[in-house]
Amino acid sequence: MRIGRSVSGAVALSVVGAALCYRVFLRQRVLSWGARPDEVGARLPGDDLVVDPDGQTTRAVSVAARPSDVFPWLAQMGPSPRGGAYTYDWIENLFGLGMHSVDHILEQYQQPEPGEVIEFGGNRMVLELVDPPHAIAWRSSDGNWSWAFAIRDDGAGRTRLISRNRFRLPRWIDRCGMVPMEPGSLVMERRMLKEIGARAERLASSRPR
Repeated sequence: MRIGRSVSGAVALSVVGAALCYRVFLRQRVLSWGARPDEVGARLPGDDLVVDPDGQTTRAVSVAARPSDVFPWLAQMGPSPRGGAYTYDWIENLFGLGMHSVDHILEQYQQPEPGEVIEFGGNRMVLELVDPPHAIAWRSSDGNWSWAFAIRDDGAGRTRLISRNRFRLPRWIDRCGMVPMEPGSLVMERRMLKEIGARAERLASSRPR
């Protein structure tokens, strides 16, 4: 019994220690991967969709293409028959999300309108903001999560693609679950931003010069 209690105590201390190290040394980098300091601190389109959030992520990539080459991929995001999420489809589909990322523009989804609904598993995301080719933002039907993209001209034919998530965590179980979710979300979102960037660059290179 003593050995069992000692092992349990050691495991508990290890978990607490790992969580503390993550919070002190890694968390900010996880939450702001790729973003410049001014982007992390900036007020972005869609921030007003979730006021006084319990958490926020700001992640970004540079894209060698114009905003008009980036926006179409965001406009068509969503589960099949839409364009997918441009991340690890096999992981998304383990959760039954029906994601099949495409490599071409789907013209039927290029005129998004506020009020359109996209189903992400149990989350119903309502399109709240559309400002082509500069911004697009969704909010969950319960009002606790917003997901926005700012597409900023960075000069010389380049673009900064910035993703921002803002969320409320009303229950203690939500707050506990966010700790392992944060690094997991980075893995998925990093892939997504890079894949959108790659598609935008291919689209830009295919245009007549």
